[in-house]
Amino acid sequence: MKFEHVDGQDRGKIVLYALSTCVWCKRTKQFLGNLGVGFDYVFVDLLQGAEKESAMAELDKWNPRRSFPTLVINGEKCIIGFKEDEIKEALR
Repeated sequence: MKFEHVDGQDRGKIVLYALSTCVWCKRTKQFLGNLGVGFDYVFVDLLQGAEKESAMAELDKWNPRRSFPTLVINGEKCIIGFKEDEIKEALR
């Protein structure tokens, strides 16, 4: 699947699974940008076919409820929803 990349400070591998129509997803994306960290993101609702199935299978590993936004940090920590303090703490 094709992720978009936002340049910024390297704080490890940060991946955001989001929906293009989700206000909380947009706020999470904006918050990461404001923190100045580099990250990858994908709007799952804009994917189709096998690409979408692949994204959902990956999302299921972290968040079986399939809610958005889902933020995965360094393949170890998963933050579901827009939680500023938790995101800041995880990126220290």
